[in-house]
Amino acid sequence: MAQVLAIVPSAGLDAVLVAVELALETGPPSGRVSVEHVVNVLARLNAVPVPQNAATTLQVSTPPRADTARYDRLRADDAEEVGHA
Repeated sequence: MAQVLAIVPSAGLDAVLVAVELALETGPPSGRVSVEHVVNVLARLNAVPVPQNAATTLQVSTPPRADTARYDRLRADDAEEVGHA
């Protein structure tokens, strides 16, 4: 509990109390909640919201494709190089 109280000066008592309540609600059935869980909930409460997607007229000219053999070709090219060590 002392570790949670150490967060109070920077986050504020009200925010920590809300984080503890949320952690207890979503915690395990035993009701034991770790400090890390409370800190995680507090961080999610203070997280910056994700910005909306920007409207754009840009289009992908070359669609992505799964080409796993590409990596084998790249590695084969590296094998032909002279070692620098």
